[in-house]
Amino acid sequence: MPSYTVTIATGSQWFAGTDDYIYITLVGTEKCSERTLLDKPLYNDFERGAVDSYDVNVGENLGEIVLVKIEKNRYWVQDDWYCRYITVKTPNGDYVEFPCFRWLVDDKEVVLRDGRACLPQEDKTRLVKQHRQKELEMRRKIIRWKEWQPGFPMSIDANRHKDLPRDIQFDSEKGVDFVLNYSKAIENLCVNQFMHMFQSSWSDFADFESIFVRIKNTISEYVMQHWKEDFMFGYQFLNGCNPVVIQKCTKLPDKFPVSHEMVALCLERELTLEQEIEAGNIYIADYEVLDGISSNCTDPCTLQYLAAPICLLYKNAQNKILPLAIQLGQTPGEDNPIFLPSDAQCDWLLAKIWVRSADFQMHQNITHLLRTHLMTEVFGIAMYRQLPAVHPIYKLLIPHIRFTIAINTKAREQLICECGIFDKANATGGGGHVQLIRKAVKSLTFKSLCFPDAIKARGVDNKEELPTYFYRDDGYMVWDATKSFVSDVLGIYYSSDEVVQGDEEIQAFVKDVCSFGMQDFDHCEFPKSLKSREELTEYLTVVIFTASAQHAAVNFGQYDWCSWIPNAPSTMRKPPPTQKGLADVQLIIESLPDRGRSSWHLGAVWALSQYQENELYLGMYPDEHFVEKPVKKAMETFRKKLAEITSIIKRRNDGKKLPYYNMSPDKIPNSVAV
Repeated sequence: MPSYTVTIATGSQWFAGTDDYIYITLVGTEKCSERTLLDKPLYNDFERGAVDSYDVNVGENLGEIVLVKIEKNRYWVQDDWYCRYITVKTPNGDYVEFPCFRWLVDDKEVVLRDGRACLPQEDKTRLVKQHRQKELEMRRKIIRWKEWQPGFPMSIDANRHKDLPRDIQFDSEKGVDFVLNYSKAIENLCVNQFMHMFQSSWSDFADFESIFVRIKNTISEYVMQHWKEDFMFGYQFLNGCNPVVIQKCTKLPDKFPVSHEMVALCLERELTLEQEIEAGNIYIADYEVLDGISSNCTDPCTLQYLAAPICLLYKNAQNKILPLAIQLGQTPGEDNPIFLPSDAQCDWLLAKIWVRSADFQMHQNITHLLRTHLMTEVFGIAMYRQLPAVHPIYKLLIPHIRFTIAINTKAREQLICECGIFDKANATGGGGHVQLIRKAVKSLTFKSLCFPDAIKARGVDNKEELPTYFYRDDGYMVWDATKSFVSDVLGIYYSSDEVVQGDEEIQAFVKDVCSFGMQDFDHCEFPKSLKSREELTEYLTVVIFTASAQHAAVNFGQYDWCSWIPNAPSTMRKPPPTQKGLADVQLIIESLPDRGRSSWHLGAVWALSQYQENELYLGMYPDEHFVEKPVKKAMETFRKKLAEITSIIKRRNDGKKLPYYNMSPDKIPNSVAV
């Protein structure tokens, strides 16, 4: 009597094991086995982290094993089970791998195909075609699009984290409870005595140190010491939390009438302002997107304010970026003066603080939330709805979607919802963040997510012109390595452009992103189909880069750059100055966040900057969705390239007072999970 040996691996995360009954059915090309209970006498089967083997006896040979059906039936109480993979050893001694990497909940069954990736046009038998179709039909029933806010990219149809399908939830909901994490952060930072002190201003700049002293690090301490200086202000446009705003100024906009006479004292090359512009030494940061956005009105005891400043920047003879002129509104006039480095010290400092506050709003809402979190969710939902687990692109993308839908759902539940945590300390809370994102979506194009295109569009791609733009330089290296990896994997499965065109599932995935995820917005310019391997390579590189490197670059430096409150105020409590000569230290302190808001802000940037326990970094793929050796070789090549990039960045950072490591591969998680 032929016997098959079945080996089953249970996950090692919390609560992965089960005491429920587990049944297996082997489906071959010739016959099916009987439904067999997997149970060893006097043995605790399917414990967390266990790898168990069982014999399945059959009357005659089943032929090639095509599918494995796993069923879970309740033993006593409902007991979810996480199955990593199943390996079947045939009577001939061959091994067939069946990746699973999913939860079995309730009295459900899972039908698995063997681990070889397969395009839809390669499936020839009715059995595997039906399996492919049923899997997608089931996914589309439980993973649905929903518009959380009008004008936003679409999100998952789930109001709470616990409403999500088990496979896309966090392993432990507690670990990502924002209220719990922020409160814990505030307690760890020893600022809990301040967290309810709203309306209570700090006494002076030094007073902010009372909530800063507990967990200093190299960069945050350096920021505290130098935040008032122009070089520190300018440097952050290149390598701070929001290094995506600065752009080459080729012509001064009419709305920003800076004259040569205003800035002549600051120019170092004996050129006029116009000549400096022509020489490529003038840059601009324009926060026009904030114009007209409602400020936070959730606390009637504290008026809060927003501004939409424009800042002119100058690359001096030492290649440092320095502020040259600041206008705090978009419409020039007597009540909207242009502030200059030659103005009174407090006037100039307050103008810079207003720019930093505007930058904080743009960073949190647009650069971070919209362009990494929400966009990765769009790609993830489309992937689940259109690509079955056997598709090579599903296998390629799934590590980079891990926990993203979960973290975003939790954010909508606790953080950015009405009366959520975001309202407590942010000037765009109370609905302004919704207006801002809705406005920003109108300039969100597919090409703006392509790293090299985005850099070039801002005119900052020349390394000789901006030699210390490390975000750009490191980003180029990681983008190229990722693109090369994607190209290597695609070359294994797509022999020609015609194969890409004939892959109805990948075409449906791309169309779903545009037509549903981006709601066919006229301005988004997302492709609805892909015609070549080159186009598919770029598209998938965008997905992976956005979820990994871009998110890391704009997320994990938040404590470094934003923990010193005056350098990144989350709100302002006085309106922008409308004339010069009125600012003093007292006005600046009264403009900055109060003690309570400062504490919530500090807790937020600390919590958001923490890596997850057991973090998986770029290139780490412990869940072996792919079984093919050529793909594993491509992964190994990818890891080697990433290790080389890490070494290059480490050597450059050695001895630097301001090291830049946010794009270092060893600090880039695979996915958006925090």
